[in-house]
Amino acid sequence: MTLREQVEEVVDAALSAAVADGSLPLEEVPAAALERPRDAANGDWASTVALRAAKAAHMKPRDVAEVVVSHLPKNDLIASTEIAGPGFVNIRLTNAALASVIDEARREGMDFGRGEAPANAGRINLEYVSANPTGPMHVGHGRWAALGDSMARVLRHAGFDVSEEFYINDHGTQMDNFGRSVSVRYEQLCGRDVPMPENCYGGAYVIDIAREILDADGEKWLDVPEKERVVAFRERSYVEMLEHNKAVLSGFGTTFDTWFSERTLYVPDEDGKSAVDHALEAMDAKGYVFQKDGATWFKSTAFGDEKDRVLIKENGEFTYFLSDVAYHYNKIQRGFTHLIDIWGADHHGYVKRCQAMLAAWGYEGALEVVLGQLVNLFRDGSAVRMSKRTGEMVTFEELIEEVGVDATRYLMLSRSSDQPIDFDIEVAKKKDATNPVYYVQYAHARICSILRKAACEGDLAAAEAGDITFNELAERTVGADVDLSPLCEESELALMRKMGDFADMVAQAAADRAPFRLTHYAQDLAALFHQFYTNCHVLADDEATRRARLALCDASRIVLALTLSLLGVSAPEKM
Repeated sequence: MTLREQVEEVVDAALSAAVADGSLPLEEVPAAALERPRDAANGDWASTVALRAAKAAHMKPRDVAEVVVSHLPKNDLIASTEIAGPGFVNIRLTNAALASVIDEARREGMDFGRGEAPANAGRINLEYVSANPTGPMHVGHGRWAALGDSMARVLRHAGFDVSEEFYINDHGTQMDNFGRSVSVRYEQLCGRDVPMPENCYGGAYVIDIAREILDADGEKWLDVPEKERVVAFRERSYVEMLEHNKAVLSGFGTTFDTWFSERTLYVPDEDGKSAVDHALEAMDAKGYVFQKDGATWFKSTAFGDEKDRVLIKENGEFTYFLSDVAYHYNKIQRGFTHLIDIWGADHHGYVKRCQAMLAAWGYEGALEVVLGQLVNLFRDGSAVRMSKRTGEMVTFEELIEEVGVDATRYLMLSRSSDQPIDFDIEVAKKKDATNPVYYVQYAHARICSILRKAACEGDLAAAEAGDITFNELAERTVGADVDLSPLCEESELALMRKMGDFADMVAQAAADRAPFRLTHYAQDLAALFHQFYTNCHVLADDEATRRARLALCDASRIVLALTLSLLGVSAPEKM
C-alpha cells in the first residue's frame, strides 16, 4: 500500500465516522481522493472531498472540511492539517511517514512500487513494430520499439499479464515485389540489361542481398526460369531481412514473446479450414458478412465505421483487411481479452474498421490502438533526411550505431506518443547536463560513487573484484534498521516525497499507456537528488546523520535504477 493510500484510508475513516454520527448528512460516503498540491507550501497532500460533498450535505464546503478534520482518527502519518480556500483540506505528513519510503525502497529493491492489476484485467496482447520484412527498419520503427517495450515493462510492473507480439507481414504482393527486386538486381550484377519494374524496392540493401547471392551461388540462377528464381530469392531474402531486423531489435533490448507469421493465417487445419475461414465464418454467423457486386463485404457501418469494407474482391483476391480480420480473431482465440496495437499516425483511418470487426464478434472495446507521430531527425538543429553512408533514409540501425541504445531509447520516450519527436543526434551524444539521459544516469553514478567512498576497504575490494554485487556493497555500507529521524532538511523531504510518488506514477503510466511519464519522473528525481547533494553533506561527521543520508542515497539509487529499467535504459555505476 502506498503512502497516499494509507493517508486516504485515514481520511476515509474520518468521513465514515462523520456520516455515522450524523455530522455529515450524506447517504453515501465520498472517497478522499488525495492529490499533490501545486504549491508544496500547501502541504504534502490535498483533498477536495469537502467541495464534492457540500451540495449533497447541504453545507458550506469549509464547514464540511472542518467536520472531516475534526473526525480524523489518531494516526502516525499526519502532522498537521489546514483548511484553505473554498474548502481544500491540506495535509502535511510527519517526517517519519515521509521517511518510510526509504525503508520500503531498500527492502523491496526492483519490486518497489509493484502494483496489482484488477481481478478482471485478463490477458493483454501488445503488438508493436511489425515492420515488413522487405527492408531495414526506419527510425519510426525505433520509436515503436522503445514505446512498446517500455509499455510492456510498465504494464507488468503495474501487475498486468502482457504478451509482446511482432506481426510479420510475410504474405501478399509486397513479398513478391521484394523477390522480384532482388532477382532484377542479381541479373544486373550478372551483366544483363533489365529494368527495375514499378512497385519494386530500389534501396541499396537490395543490391547487397543480390550480391551476397551472386557471391555464394555464382551465376547459376540465370538459367532458372524467372518465376522460380523470384520465388527462391523472395524466400531467401525474406529470411535474411527478418533475421537482420530481429538482431537489430535484440541489440536494442527489445524482445518478443511471439513472432506471428501472416502466412500461417492461410494454412488449413485438420478440418481443412484456415484461420481466415474461421474468422469469416464467425463474422458471418453474427450476420455481418454480405455479397455485393461479386465481392464479399463486412458491414462495418453497423459499428460506426464510415463505410462498409471489402474482404474479398470480385476477382477472388483477398484484401489486406481480411488478414487483419483473421489475425485479430486469432488473438481472441488464443485467449487474449485485451488487444493493444501500436501504429503509426498514418494508419488512423484504419482504427474504426478494426475496432468494428472485434465488435462484430461480440468483443466491443477489446481493441485499443495507440497512434504515434513521426520522428524528425536533426543534427545541431539542422534537419537530417539522408544517410551519409548510403545517401538514402537514415535507418534505425544507423541511429543506434551513432547514438547508442540508452540515448535512443530515452529520447524516443521523452514525449507522448501522440506528439512528434525532434531527435537531435548531436544532443543525444553529449556527455553533459544538456543531454537528459546523461543527466539522469550521472545522478545514479554519483550516488554509487558516494556509496563506494563510504564503504570499507574490504567490501569495496570485493565489489571491484566482482565477489559481491553493488546492491550487497550498498547494504553492507548503509546497514539495516537505520534511524532516519535526522532527515529533516527540505531538500531531504522533497526527495522522499518524490520517491513516494513512484508507485502512483507507474500505475498512471500503465493506465494511460504513457511511458514518457517515467522520463519526466527520472528528470525530476535526478534534479532533486542533485539539489540534496548540493545542500546536504552526505558523509557528515555526525554518525547518525551520515547513516541516514546514506540510506536516503541508497533508496534514491534504487528508484532511479528501477525507473531507468522500466524505460529499458541502463543505470551505470560509473561514468
